Amino acid sequence: MLNKVILIGRLTKDPVLKYASANMVPVTTFTLAVNRNYTQQNGDRVADFIPIVTWRKLAEVCGNNLKKGRLVAVSGSIQTRTWDDNSGNRHWVTEVVADEVKFLDSNRPSGSDPMADLGKDIHNFDIDLDSSDFDGFSPVESEDDLPF
Repeated sequence: MLNKVILIGRLTKDPVLKYASANMVPVTTFTLAVNRNYTQQNGDRVADFIPIVTWRKLAEVCGNNLKKGRLVAVSGSIQTRTWDDNSGNRHWVTEVVADEVKFLDSNRPSGSDPMADLGKDIHNFDIDLDSSDFDGFSPVESEDDLPF
């Protein structure tokens, strides 16, 4: 059996970060607006509004970094649960429990230039080429040195 969902959409409002139970486990909830692949006859775009739940470290990252309108990709599984309210009415909810959330747009203030960082090196790794991690390896001087 397989229960896997992948969604791309925008947050409809700021996420809500809470701490569940006595163990203070972080949990963040937000709603994702996901456009359908068609428009109505009047030209309006149809969207589904899907509740998303994240737990633990992912919950903290989402709760502290996401805002209304951000474009994200969510990967996870569908979960349904029920509860009875004080009046004895049963309620059902279907939501996506996210395993992974990717931020697809930048977190820059509105009005800033999204092209400003294009020339910057996005991979700022500090690699020590003299470290023991590279023992047994030697640099390739030209393509003629490649073994394939």
